[in-house]
Order: sequence, then structure tokens, then C-alpha cells
Amino acid sequence: MPNLYETDQALSEYLLMHYGTDAELMPWAFGPADAIGFPSRTVAYFPEKKASRGLDIGCAVGRSTFELSKVCDEVIGIDYSASFIEAAEEMRQHGSIDYPIKESGQVNSRATASIPEHSNPEGIQFLCADAMDLPANLGQFDCVHAANLICRLPDPAKLLKRLPDLVLPGGHLVLATPCTWLEQFTPPENQPSQDTFEWLSDLLCPSFKLIKKADEPFLIRETSRKFQWTVSLVTQWKRCV
Repeated sequence: MPNLYETDQALSEYLLMHYGTDAELMPWAFGPADAIGFPSRTVAYFPEKKASRGLDIGCAVGRSTFELSKVCDEVIGIDYSASFIEAAEEMRQHGSIDYPIKESGQVNSRATASIPEHSNPEGIQFLCADAMDLPANLGQFDCVHAANLICRLPDPAKLLKRLPDLVLPGGHLVLATPCTWLEQFTPPENQPSQDTFEWLSDLLCPSFKLIKKADEPFLIRETSRKFQWTVSLVTQWKRCV
């Protein structure tokens, strides 16, 4: 099956989701504006205190990685999409990247994605890697973030079982998932046979203690008149000492 995340359309949509202005992402005053800024909102679940190392798994085009760099001295952003990582790295090096926004049919407008203020690009490393087979030498982290990832993995349990080794004792884990569980991404035998939150709890406890459970909307703009509005389950966990 072709990688849906290696298309020009996906790259444009994710750059817009991560870096677009409110007006670019939602041009309709009556639209769901509270769904804007999802990559920043999930990172905000981490404690505000300064940390040493952060890991962003499934970072896409990197907005959450840049946000993590505001609170972590060193951050590694990882994604399976080579085009997403290339775009994130270009932004890290040059501060911005130009991209098209599809309006309708063959009509596009132009936009510029810029890294957020107060981020620390010098402390960021972007890697293209498989979340189910992460490099063995990553070490441990104070903050681990994985947003809208686990229900896009062929075998998500592989990642979840690796997490206790990645999060330092006392460190924090933030997971977000829309719980869509589509067969095109995850075979039925690897999907939860119970409620997603209960499944997460069974796999993460007793290594982690649940701190918070919440719902966060997010928005992907396909054209100026067509949008994906979705609600993600967000859980914040603390690694047991």
C-alpha cells in the first residue's frame, strides 16, 4: 500500500495544521476554531518546569518538537515519513518553509510556515525512523510525546511496550489518539479488543501512573470548504519511580 504520508497533499495539509495562522486554517467565522493549535496544546500537558531531554515520536512536520524545545534542552523528533522529516529539518536549519494551500480544484494559495517563537532549533535533532523499531541507543527522556500515532501503527503494542525504557523514572509521557483503528493501518488482530483507554491502561500500568485524561479536537483543512474535524483522546502519565 502506498504511504499516504509521502504525498505533496499530505505535506501541505500537515504544514498548514502545524504552522498555519488561524485564518489560513479556518477561514469561516462559524467554524470550530477551538480545534486549531493541536500540536501546541498536547505539548502543554507536560509540566512547565525545565527538563533535560524530550522525545517526540510521530512528530510529523515538527511543530510539537519545536514546542518541546521550549522546555527541554535537547529534543529528538522522529517520524516515519521522509518528506515530513525533510520539511521539519529545513525549518530547523532555515527558520521557515514555503508551501501551497489548496483552495479548490487546481487553485492554490501560498503560505509560509515558520518555527514558533522561543523554540530552540539548535537543541533539536530530527530522525526518520519506525516508531515500532526505534533506535536502540536513544537513551531515556524526561518528556516523551506521541500524538495521533498509535492508531496508525501496524503493531502499536510494540511501541507501548518500549515506552517504560524510554521515560526516566519520574518523567512524563503524553499520548494522544483519535482511536480510529482503521484496518488499512492496523490489522484487526493488533487493534484493541476493548475500549482504547482501558487497553492503554492495561499496557502502561504498573510502569506509569495516570495523571490526566482529556479530549482535544484537531482540524485538518483539505480545501477552503472541506475539513476533517476529529477528537483525540489525550492521556498524561508519570513514570513510576
